Amino acid sequence: MNNNSKGLQAFLLAPLTNQKNMARNTIYSLLLLCTLSACNDSDDDAKDMTYPQILSEGLDVTPVDCQQFSRGEILPVCFQLSDDIELGSYNIEIHNNFDHHTHSTSSADCPMDPQKQPEHPWVYNQDFSIPNGLQTFNAKHEIAIPTDIDPGDYHFMIRLTDHAGWQQLHAVAIKIID
Repeated sequence: MNNNSKGLQAFLLAPLTNQKNMARNTIYSLLLLCTLSACNDSDDDAKDMTYPQILSEGLDVTPVDCQQFSRGEILPVCFQLSDDIELGSYNIEIHNNFDHHTHSTSSADCPMDPQKQPEHPWVYNQDFSIPNGLQTFNAKHEIAIPTDIDPGDYHFMIRLTDHAGWQQLHAVAIKIID
């Protein structure tokens, strides 16, 4: 085959090669489009763009800022939890505040003991589930305060997570006394 016939052959086959490339590109484009549309999340989670709420007004909410409890007694917990779509779970944590740190969720100015090093601090951390499908839930618990813990300033914290993963935190300064 001479150079002229090779050029003629390439010229005649070029449209077929372009058609194959177009067909291949079309197939790749359709596959990409199908893949991307399969990733479209139409669940309610994608529509939930608001934080859940920990309501600290109305009910007999407890604990509240500056509230005092004695070692060995029961710390009652009562909060109303809500979300516009669906609640998920919540966590209650209690830890010492002997170093006077803050969680910036309360503007209360409670009288504090002098800073100190913990010897037997109270640490409480418990997760709680909320039944599926609920938009409101009353969190009520009775937590026994150990008798052998350091008295002093503590933080009570409740973290609420909705079904979509949005989280709200409410921290309260409490005092454990003898």
